Amino acid sequence: MRSTRLSRESPDDRSTKARIRDAGIDCVAEHGVAATTARKVAAAAGVSTGLVIHHFGSMEGLRSECDEYVAAAIRRRKTESMSAGPGLDPLAALRDADLGPLMSYLVRVLAEDSPSVNALIDEMVADAEEYLQRGVENGMLRPSADPRGRAAVLTLWSLGGLVLHRHMERILGVDLTASNLGSDQAITDNIGTAPSVRPPQKPSPEEPGKGLT
Repeated sequence: MRSTRLSRESPDDRSTKARIRDAGIDCVAEHGVAATTARKVAAAAGVSTGLVIHHFGSMEGLRSECDEYVAAAIRRRKTESMSAGPGLDPLAALRDADLGPLMSYLVRVLAEDSPSVNALIDEMVADAEEYLQRGVENGMLRPSADPRGRAAVLTLWSLGGLVLHRHMERILGVDLTASNLGSDQAITDNIGTAPSVRPPQKPSPEEPGKGLT
């Protein structure tokens, strides 16, 4: 399994709490939510089981911290990518980045019906609404009559692809959880890139009606 540690600087200078959080992400990505125990996380982080509980209070507390970290990573990468041009896929930046097992983590937790997952998705929708609004303010995206609705549809559309990733791999041969997906030509050939939406152009005197279609 690809470790979250590989996405960080070397030598490893993370705090103990950060190591435990990253180990939690790695374990959920590999084993799933139900099979991830404090003992497994502790072994992966190289600490005692008691230290896991000391830092996070419970496994639910660790899960919440992992969810917040993943949501922040999506927000950070998407905000960076907006400077290069408008993209409507909230997860495209993660596919193009070296972020270790975060996509696999999302796959594991999205099917969970829990307050923690609900909060994670709500945060991702709120983040999407914020960076889409930045695109509108920068003139890169068209305004929407329902900004939150647009953000929700685009976010859930992307997340749905992750939930159905096994069928995507079976039918198209594309593994949406692969760490090197951004460099895989299959993602472009079979799925393509997220659509860009540009504001309407004002007609010029030389070309009446241009931009009004």
